[in-house]
Amino acid sequence: MNQEKITGHYWGRTLRSIVVMALDALWIVTAFFLALWLRFEFRIAAIPAVYFSNFRATILWWALASVAMLWLMGGYNCIWRYVGIRDLQRLLYGHGIMMVIGLVIIVMGNGTMPRSYYCMGFVLSVVGSLVLHVSYRVLLQVYAELFNRRPKSIDRVMIVGAGGAAQSLIREFSVNTRLNAKVECLVDDSPGKQRMYLEGVRVVGDRTAIPAAAKRYNIDRIVFAIPSATPEQRRDILQICSTTKCKIQVLPSLSQLVTEEVSVSQLKDVEVQDLLGREPIRVNVDNILQFIGGKVVMVTGGGGSIGSELCRQIAKSNPKLLLIFDVYENNLYDIQMELQRAYPELNLVALVGSVRNTARMESVLGEYKPDIVFHAAAHKHVPLMEDSPNEAIKNNVLGTYKTAIAAAKHGVKKFVLISTDKAVNPTNIMGASKRLCEMVVQMMNRRGTETDFVAVRFGNVLGSNGSVIPLFKKQIAEGGPVTVTHPDIIRYFMTIPEAVSLVLQASYYAKGGEIFILDMGEPVRIADMARNLIRLSGYEPDVDIKIVYTGLRPGEKLFEELLMKEEGLKSTDNHLIHIGRPIEMDDELFTQQLERLRHACESESEDIKDIVAEIVPTYHPQKAQ
Repeated sequence: MNQEKITGHYWGRTLRSIVVMALDALWIVTAFFLALWLRFEFRIAAIPAVYFSNFRATILWWALASVAMLWLMGGYNCIWRYVGIRDLQRLLYGHGIMMVIGLVIIVMGNGTMPRSYYCMGFVLSVVGSLVLHVSYRVLLQVYAELFNRRPKSIDRVMIVGAGGAAQSLIREFSVNTRLNAKVECLVDDSPGKQRMYLEGVRVVGDRTAIPAAAKRYNIDRIVFAIPSATPEQRRDILQICSTTKCKIQVLPSLSQLVTEEVSVSQLKDVEVQDLLGREPIRVNVDNILQFIGGKVVMVTGGGGSIGSELCRQIAKSNPKLLLIFDVYENNLYDIQMELQRAYPELNLVALVGSVRNTARMESVLGEYKPDIVFHAAAHKHVPLMEDSPNEAIKNNVLGTYKTAIAAAKHGVKKFVLISTDKAVNPTNIMGASKRLCEMVVQMMNRRGTETDFVAVRFGNVLGSNGSVIPLFKKQIAEGGPVTVTHPDIIRYFMTIPEAVSLVLQASYYAKGGEIFILDMGEPVRIADMARNLIRLSGYEPDVDIKIVYTGLRPGEKLFEELLMKEEGLKSTDNHLIHIGRPIEMDDELFTQQLERLRHACESESEDIKDIVAEIVPTYHPQKAQ
């Protein structure tokens, strides 16, 4: 909003306040005149001249003093179309103080008018002031109803929850015709609210009544307005809402609401992550600031889903320099422009290059000498890597090895590998390559350099490039079908910001050689996720949008694991971050095996999977499900 608009809104509010103050003063004068008139039974001629004289001498300063007191109490700082109980309370406090002042004056003997005049004047002043302050809101509602300013095709809204948040939303929907919506009914689980009315809207039942009420009232949109709900309550109610064909919106939780004010502008569409049913993951921000602040930080693969979010969170932590490195220039350019807009003071360098290029890695790390390297560069698409296994080894394994060697040579303090749960008992070459990367990290840490090498392992992230959510959304937008590989396939899920914040926290804990394992919560059935996403889009699964099972892809497992049998778990200060015990291995033999892998993949060997299976005993490519 430009400065002219801001100034216009300010003067508009100021003018409305001045008008209301003038009306308040006028009413107070009128109220006390009515009190005097009423005292003498509505006969002006019966009012003694001395009372008229005293009235004229005192009423003006009394009205001005009353308005000044109401101003001091904040009675004119409200948004007039949304005047509520708290605003009226401020008016009552102001009038109450003036009543006390008036009583003091009367007791001190300066009350030269009949006592009934003071009592009735005070009462009429308060009542009239309250009516005046709510009249603007009432008139707006009446005008909207009488003159039907709303379009004929408006959204019919059901609100889940009948508390303060719902009350604020009903008010806004009722007076703001530009929203093109009307609240038709409420649902709330509280037995004491059943069949009651809130702002004229009836509570028609508890959560079980949602599907029937949606049909009965022809609801177009359901708004979840219980900010205090637990994640489990939120998930369960939203799953009921998703069985309707209504658009679903939610208010943020209490922890996300910055202020107590609730408005329609805070509503957001429901995403699948709203159905995960757990608290948002929180980390110790002070730890991350201490870890990142004032340091040179490099992110390889910085244009990818995880890499770009790493850059965003690092940028907020005041690094000395953020170095973004990626082979794909389009993604690199996007994150560079985004960060330059969001953090104009950030010292940022974006470089194009491949982690497979030894000379390039040596040059970059030698010039910028980063303190911390987050290694997120990798090929990650399981089916594609099954068809191009040599590329998986070249990029993931040898790229990690070359970057790690350059990091140790140029004095990097911490090297953090972004790994995956697919590295555990892998059935695909991508997972096996990431297991080899973990082995590289642990071997490099034992070489006695000043670099601490660690890995962080986690499962799928919602909305990442190539993940199921963007694919499902695209398929739904095209009218289906939605493809799921197997009805029983399950995966662990976390949002990208959650995963990255835990990566940063784990990196703070790192001493060298650890494989940090993130607690991903309960696994989610992919078929259930597809159905929920179809419902959230306003369709009926297997009726409007078909779900087709295509069969497991090469190398794909029904379920993923986060820990191998040989690894034990050690806890950290964050209960969602655990440490797997390093596995014993022959570093000299492993170095020779890496050299063999290099020769094999560079010669495009057709036996690369068998060679990998010899090095990673838990990898069984022939047993892919």
